Amino acid sequence: MHDHQGCKYMHLRKECSIEDLAAFHGHLGPYIVLGYRIGRYVRDTFCDDPFRMSVRVYCSGAPPQSCIIDGIQLGSGCTLGKRNIEIIESDELRCEFTADDRNVTVVPAPFTPPERDADYELHIERIAEAMYGLPDADLFSASVT
Repeated sequence: MHDHQGCKYMHLRKECSIEDLAAFHGHLGPYIVLGYRIGRYVRDTFCDDPFRMSVRVYCSGAPPQSCIIDGIQLGSGCTLGKRNIEIIESDELRCEFTADDRNVTVVPAPFTPPERDADYELHIERIAEAMYGLPDADLFSASVT
């Protein structure tokens, strides 16, 4: 555990808007929203210290699924720079957070991506906007061990 007494810029939290997510990621899509909401949930309910926490993200390893990682960084405070995110290629999408010998596994609810047509980006943006406002239970399930 890191002791940062006296530091005024430690453990800051920022509620990210849809615009913040899109500005960070380059566009708004469902996976950055899922990652952000998962990260925020874990920080709110499991561990609020991004230095004590780490996450293993099981995903395809390529966009669009890997975009969940950008959202996890913004929501949880675990970052690629701190090296407390590990990406594991998998056919199953899930996130396993660890802190203080405890674990929480978060599994996103499946959703149907739109057809890849001329309006694809508009459709995924609308799906992402809708997902941003949904209750956690509609977006993912979590189990603590």
